[in-house]
Amino acid sequence: MRVVVQSLLRLTLSSTILLSPMLWAEPTQAPTTQATAAAPSSQANPTVAPPKPNIIPAVAGANATTQTQAQAQENKPLTAEQIVKEKASQEARVKALVKDQATRLQQLEKANLEALAQNQELQLKNDNLGVQVQVLQSEQSAQMFLYGAATIAVGVLLGFLIASYIYTKRRRQW
Repeated sequence: MRVVVQSLLRLTLSSTILLSPMLWAEPTQAPTTQATAAAPSSQANPTVAPPKPNIIPAVAGANATTQTQAQAQENKPLTAEQIVKEKASQEARVKALVKDQATRLQQLEKANLEALAQNQELQLKNDNLGVQVQVLQSEQSAQMFLYGAATIAVGVLLGFLIASYIYTKRRRQW
């Protein structure tokens, strides 16, 4: 089982390493040979600035409206009121995140205490079962001892009976 898990992990990591340049590479636009051949060499090629990459809302965790607001704010300077509002909204988001983290922490602590209680119960059960196993083993060894003693006793009795029978049979023959 351990070997299977290790091989699956290696396979996953190696495929991720091999595919990572493909996943993170930005698409490049290569100039076509027809377009450059058709353009006269005397004209200067205008340099086009690459488009600014947009943040994907699903990946960045923001919705489309905040993205458009951010782009609009990049184009014009912010006023003092807007800065204050933005700072207040950021503080509200931070407070909400702190509150959310606090509730999650309380839930985790509660789950941890329940798990500890369950762990103690299972340890007690394990200890009780260990004691029961030791008792059963000692009872079994005592029972085997008694079986051995009974077998020896029966053997000794049979030995005396057979010996006395043989002794009396020889005596009669004289």
